[in-house]
Amino acid sequence: MSEYTAILLAAGSGSRFDPLGIRNKLLQPLHDGTAVAVTAAANLLAIMPRVLAVVRPDASQLRAELRAIGCEVTTCAEAVEGMGASLSHAVQHSGDAAGWIVALADMPYIKPATIRALLDALREGAEIAAPVYKGRRGNPVAFGKVHLPALLQLSGDIGARRLFESFPVRLVEVDDPGIHLDIDRPQDLQFH
Repeated sequence: MSEYTAILLAAGSGSRFDPLGIRNKLLQPLHDGTAVAVTAAANLLAIMPRVLAVVRPDASQLRAELRAIGCEVTTCAEAVEGMGASLSHAVQHSGDAAGWIVALADMPYIKPATIRALLDALREGAEIAAPVYKGRRGNPVAFGKVHLPALLQLSGDIGARRLFESFPVRLVEVDDPGIHLDIDRPQDLQFH
């Protein structure tokens, strides 16, 4: 039987964090000294049997750090095109997954309980699920196997937004402000 797979999208450029491209935001330490992407990956690994991280070709340190904690890592040559290209690449490389939880590597504050709730929604038959905190939808998001063809066709920077607009979404209430907190600027490293 195929298993559910978490996809960690870690191939963005982080240009808002550092317009010069000198500091990779995903490798920046949080308050406990752990890198942003490593923390995001560890939260997924606490619940998911398989975590597949997608990185850019020039991300050798990030690739090594994610592998060191137990992620599978794939390199997306088309990552510069945007999130849709990275997500399609990951789905293609995820084998016969039963479904996916798609998380962003710059969102390290998501609680494992939120990931568990999304996994439970998939197991209960949800085709698309998203967490909600205080009335606002956030990340990560979950997709059932039925959306495989659409996910494989993604490209550019749109991501899976059109699937959310075209299909029913099971909203999963969570007690987790982390679903709205991403690291876009250096001052965002101070959340906790």
